Amino acid sequence: MQLVIISGRSGSGKSIALQALEDLGFYAIDNLPAMLLSSLVDELQRDATRRSSSAVSIDARNLPHALERFPTLLADLQARGIQCQVVYLTAESKILLERYSATRRRHPLTRDSQMTLAEAIDSEEAALAEILDLADLVIDTSRLSVHDLRGRIAEQVAQHRDRQMTLTFESFGFKGGVPLDADTVFDARCLPNPYWDPRLRQSTGRDPEIIEFLEGYEDVDRLAGDIIDWLTRWLPAYQASHRSYMTVAIGCTGGQHRSVYLAERLARHFAAHHSGVRLRHRELGIHTAVPQALQDSRDADGHAQT
Repeated sequence: MQLVIISGRSGSGKSIALQALEDLGFYAIDNLPAMLLSSLVDELQRDATRRSSSAVSIDARNLPHALERFPTLLADLQARGIQCQVVYLTAESKILLERYSATRRRHPLTRDSQMTLAEAIDSEEAALAEILDLADLVIDTSRLSVHDLRGRIAEQVAQHRDRQMTLTFESFGFKGGVPLDADTVFDARCLPNPYWDPRLRQSTGRDPEIIEFLEGYEDVDRLAGDIIDWLTRWLPAYQASHRSYMTVAIGCTGGQHRSVYLAERLARHFAAHHSGVRLRHRELGIHTAVPQALQDSRDADGHAQT
């Protein structure tokens, strides 16, 4: 039995995520009181042929003591052999403020209190801390469209298989902030910057001229090699701790050149050894799987074969 628990900050897209799973055949329940999780599973197991995949949304509208007990409730389900995925959706506070202002909806925590919207957003984040700590997957929806979010849910949640860790390499620009869903962050701003060459400014790290420029510097190889060595050493430890997802973020100033190149190179390298490798370029709006077949034209370190 597969149970997906959707949680996160109000305005971050929980309803969209739940609807996406429902459209994919999941039995979906919105705003389930956390204390009813065990009872729900009992009911679903009586009709397992039709309810083998279910999804519930649990948010800050729960009573505080119920949210505090969430770790115990989740551990009990896992002890019963239930395959649980906890997916936490979040977004930058300023983005949430803009979304509420645009829709003119009330935040759930402002309905029976004197909190301002900003105070409610901060209070909700603190109330959901126990769930965030146990999340298998954190999705930052700050820059995702509704279509993008539905795609992420379909690819990373609905198609996820137990015991298989999904490894995502994400490029980003520090000027736009560090991704909220990053597990590990590497800084590529120490590398030579193609931006300062006017002929290269409009290209990206996926283009041959940028690849040729960066591969002309030994420091680029050293940094790529160090990241590969670190991940090769520590990924087994993350997998042994039953992690279902890991996002490795690589940042440069604008997220167009150096970080894109490194994310591509790392993704191709690890796709040779791991299934379920994904590649995301935040500033370019690209998110895709990395088939192992792409290794045919690359060597073990990701350099182009001649």
